[in-house]
Amino acid sequence: MSTLVIVGAQWGDEGKGKIVDFLTEKCDYVVRFQGGCNAGHTVVVGDEKYVLHLIPSGILHKGKKCIIGNGVVLDPSGLLKEIDTLLSKGVEIDNSLYIAKHCHLIMPYHIAIEEQAEKKKKIGTTKKGIGPCYTDKIARNGVRAVDLLYPEILRNKIKVNLEIINFLLKNLYDAKELEEEKIFEQYMDYSEKLKKYIFDTDILINKAIDSGKNVLFEGAQGTLLDIDHGTYPYVTSSNTIAGGACTGTGVSPIKIDKILGIVKAYTTRVGEGPFPTEIKDSLGEEIRKKGGEYGATTGRPRRCGWLDFVGLRHALRVNGFTGIAITKLDILDGMDKIKVCVGYKYGNTILEEFPKEIEILQNCIPIYEELPGWSEKTAGIRDYEKLPRNAQKYLQFIEDSLNVKIQIISTGQKRDEIIIKETPL
Repeated sequence: MSTLVIVGAQWGDEGKGKIVDFLTEKCDYVVRFQGGCNAGHTVVVGDEKYVLHLIPSGILHKGKKCIIGNGVVLDPSGLLKEIDTLLSKGVEIDNSLYIAKHCHLIMPYHIAIEEQAEKKKKIGTTKKGIGPCYTDKIARNGVRAVDLLYPEILRNKIKVNLEIINFLLKNLYDAKELEEEKIFEQYMDYSEKLKKYIFDTDILINKAIDSGKNVLFEGAQGTLLDIDHGTYPYVTSSNTIAGGACTGTGVSPIKIDKILGIVKAYTTRVGEGPFPTEIKDSLGEEIRKKGGEYGATTGRPRRCGWLDFVGLRHALRVNGFTGIAITKLDILDGMDKIKVCVGYKYGNTILEEFPKEIEILQNCIPIYEELPGWSEKTAGIRDYEKLPRNAQKYLQFIEDSLNVKIQIISTGQKRDEIIIKETPL
């Protein structure tokens, strides 16, 4: 039996989907534990490209159990579209997909209120209602998946919540109010289509672990977007770190064996917020185009920068990585020099630790070391020894700087374009 948590070590978009998909072959269960449809995990199988937002990436392997855990906020409309897309491509869903009863649902009023709030103060959200849904969850006003099975409870929750939301929409934002009956009928339709997937998933997962199954926990976004440990307020609304796998599924920490951090060979972030190693000249645009750095969910261009060891050391500490996977190494092919950030300069002070004060982080100047690049291609290489010598030196520098083993190296988008140095399972 083995349990493995996979989390992003940067600002998300590290390529977790491919790694989850690859490791699923040796797993029995794949469990998504936080976030919502603001995540986008891209997997390429043969010539087919799949973009998954809510369903765990393991769904592309026949016979695997895929669970949407209680820590996820679920948009029923988005989920049904995802199911339909997968079914149209011949992917099996029935007897493979499970939704936690206590998973909270995104409602139309969450999306409406976030759209208006983003106009007032721009955070750079996806405007998909993620934050307001988590707000209702913490305020104990949330609608949960299990409520779809009890119409009168659902109707009452919608009614009570709309009294507040419509007041805000009308009086604070001068926006159109929402209709209670329309929302209720819409969600009863969702109930008919989704009720067969709704389960006591915490019991299901724990029984699987106790019976010796291999269980993989899939995180969304990345460590630096964590609501507690990220670049607040420019963060997501959930705990993206490894600890979220326990609260987001109902599994004890003592049942977690390994934690794999996914690290892109450079750094990107989407939306607003500080980004010390951002490359703002034509090289940043070149990396964006070469790496296809556009949001899988929104299509927004990602900001690109050099690898940042200050942020990665922070991610290592709060997650406790037992190993890391390096992705998109091939995007650095052809560069004469590669920079890595080993510290920050703030005024006359040298910072080696990631600052919690957003005002400080916004004014930090990265301290770089330059490493030699390589002209040879790494794309598609599946044997570590066949990598260019300078690419190997770059990877060794990462290992030495973080004092953690690189277990997996991705050298392209396709499922088999990968090097396994050491299995995380």
